[in-house]
Amino acid sequence: MIDGPYFVLMVLGVLGTGLTAGVFCAFSTFVVRGLAALPPAQGVAAMNAVNTAAVRPAFMLVFLGTSLLAAVIAVVTFVRWPEGAAVELLLGSALFLCGSFGVTAAANVPRNSALLRLEPGSAEAAARWSSYVREWTAWNHVRTAASAASSVAYVLALT
Repeated sequence: MIDGPYFVLMVLGVLGTGLTAGVFCAFSTFVVRGLAALPPAQGVAAMNAVNTAAVRPAFMLVFLGTSLLAAVIAVVTFVRWPEGAAVELLLGSALFLCGSFGVTAAANVPRNSALLRLEPGSAEAAARWSSYVREWTAWNHVRTAASAASSVAYVLALT
């Protein structure tokens, strides 16, 4: 049974991974779809504004804090190796660190940076907008699924 400070880490892990999954899910299911329905110049400008607004303490605390927490949970699991829950804890941490944080760093952020360098009303922005939406959303689905699966793994570790 997981208890004490480790239990608190696990509850925070469930909360952080779940919140992150929810944010990513919202983007995959309606935010980016709504932006894609706009004319390219407006969609590019709006997505750039959203991406800039995302790098604020509230979201970064949840996202980066959960990434750090997942790493701590993995390390503590290796040290403590809780009976009956180690696999779920390590799986939850790996899913979040690789599938959420890793995909963000390797796939979504570079696309956001490239989009930010484009002039929203330019022909190049218009030409690249539909592929950006398709690729960014596909990677965002991966982040959503990985974050949700991480949360489930952490919940299973608590049961």
